[in-house]
Amino acid sequence: MSTAPNVHPIIAEVTERVAARSAETRAAYLERVAAAHEEGPVRRGLDCSNLAHGFAAMEGVDKAALRAARAPGVAIVSSYNDMLSAHQPMQEYPAMLKGSVRQAGGVAQFAGGVPAMCDGVTQGRPGMELSLFSREVIAMSTAIALSHDMFDAALLLGVCDKIVPGLLIGALSFGHLPAILVPAGPMNSGLPNKEKARVRQLYAEGKATREDLLDAEAASYHSAGTCTFYGTANSNQMVVEVMGLHLPGASFVQPNSPLRRVLTEEAGRRVVKLSRGEEYTPISRVIDEKAVVNGVIALLATGGSTNHTMHLVAIAAAAGIQLTWDDFSDLSSVIPLLARVYPNGSADINHFHAAGGIQFLVGTLLDAGLLHEDVRTVAGPGLHRYRQEPILSEGELVWRDVPTRSLDEDVLRPVWRPFASDGGLRMVAGNLGRAVIKVSAVAPEHRIVQAPARVFTDQKSFKDAFEAGELDRDVVVVIRQQGPQANGMPELHGLTPALGVLMDRGHQVALLTDGRMSGASGKIPAAIQVTPEAAAGGPIARIADGDVIRLDAKAGTLDVLVGDEELARRELVDSPPSEASWTGTGRELFAALRRAVGPADQGASVFGPLTPEHFGAPAHTLNPVEVTQ
Repeated sequence: MSTAPNVHPIIAEVTERVAARSAETRAAYLERVAAAHEEGPVRRGLDCSNLAHGFAAMEGVDKAALRAARAPGVAIVSSYNDMLSAHQPMQEYPAMLKGSVRQAGGVAQFAGGVPAMCDGVTQGRPGMELSLFSREVIAMSTAIALSHDMFDAALLLGVCDKIVPGLLIGALSFGHLPAILVPAGPMNSGLPNKEKARVRQLYAEGKATREDLLDAEAASYHSAGTCTFYGTANSNQMVVEVMGLHLPGASFVQPNSPLRRVLTEEAGRRVVKLSRGEEYTPISRVIDEKAVVNGVIALLATGGSTNHTMHLVAIAAAAGIQLTWDDFSDLSSVIPLLARVYPNGSADINHFHAAGGIQFLVGTLLDAGLLHEDVRTVAGPGLHRYRQEPILSEGELVWRDVPTRSLDEDVLRPVWRPFASDGGLRMVAGNLGRAVIKVSAVAPEHRIVQAPARVFTDQKSFKDAFEAGELDRDVVVVIRQQGPQANGMPELHGLTPALGVLMDRGHQVALLTDGRMSGASGKIPAAIQVTPEAAAGGPIARIADGDVIRLDAKAGTLDVLVGDEELARRELVDSPPSEASWTGTGRELFAALRRAVGPADQGASVFGPLTPEHFGAPAHTLNPVEVTQ
């Protein structure tokens, strides 16, 4: 794979390495995709009975068009529900999209809904243990929605956490179809995130009441739209826009605004154009090695969610591309940190957008040779299109250039004046395995911690020990049996306030876990997603209380200062939940996924390792260059 001459040599090297590593699997995937593509509406090949079932409930011109098989069919796959604030605005989207698709000469049908759970609601609850697995359920649900051979393109409605990755993984199984992701946008700014965090910490210290805490939370999460901090939901939007899967500028336009409505309608018109003729652009051509690397770069440049060290690996795998944590690490060494959005700063995502947002970010990275410009996007060829912002001019949607300078350098900076010289994510490794640490919000003086371990296997035991004063010292808190195989790898945000209290008391504090922390790990140095996990017999399972652990985010090391032979001799003293105990809140229904899930550094996926045969073709018969073309 050739790269443009102005691309940074490390970015070019990583991209070429990913392409070489993926040559067989990517070629096999593209051959399968090419075999599935048909000129003209795919439903022409259905038997009469099958086709009649497909349009039986339709009416008027839409029914006639489907029957005649003369118009492209567009699937709407939605994660709407009115419990998730981020997804509630999507209630009205299908009607908007059906109208705009019809205007463009197509017919849209609501093909299926996918589940969408809220990690904010399930934090610290048994339901959170289903969260990561929901990505796989969403992917499979998307595949079911698209499986009817009625559709020539897809509109994917989703915003949060596992939902966008699941929609993409499912859509990539139908890589011959064009697909556009349709977001809903963030809620208006409420209580500043820094103030919310302050009240949370006061509550953890017993200095604020539950009513005080609920008032703060309700003032922060107060209306329809995505939560405004820079967690996985907003990281999703950042990453997929820079990968060319949104219309330019669509990510952070607020719900229920005139511009949001017009952008939503334009997605319907645009996907019809992509479904045929000279502009035919299937999702398999949008998500290639360069787009995947661009997604990683966007994540690193903004200090985004650590969840994407798994999600991007899994999305890439669905397109036959093998992305590794080493790729993240090497890119991080040359990508400057350009954004400060809570928990990496005091601003929220609306402030980021007002400062210039994705358009300024793309522009400054392109000018510095830190993104691939020569990519396919849903807006057309070339990432330069994402330097422009959408506006309404006399009621019409147009795109215009954004200012060439940031409008608030406390929030968003150019490449030549970054907040930090490298990316916000680091990989650490040592005799405890490998882990991810998000350092963009961690003060430099807290990036090296050496302290005795205190080991727990659940969040409640940790909180009990904190409240009893047992942790009021230098400590590395180890929470194990929280990996994918153990209990579905829940996020552990509830630990942050108490750990923050210990740090503010002047102690050296760190967290070590095979669980997740998402984008909200904040100021605590947290080595997360430790692989191999405890349930798989990883070394983290052999740490004992009092063992000295050294976490050095600067040097990239993670070690327990115990002899390797002694560590290996130790017996395992705890285990993951048994089949019998991992029940309730529907967990028993996910037991097969828990048994099948892979390690975090391979995407924590249940869909198996990549092989050419996985994509349906023997590798030796394929020519990757010919297939790509």
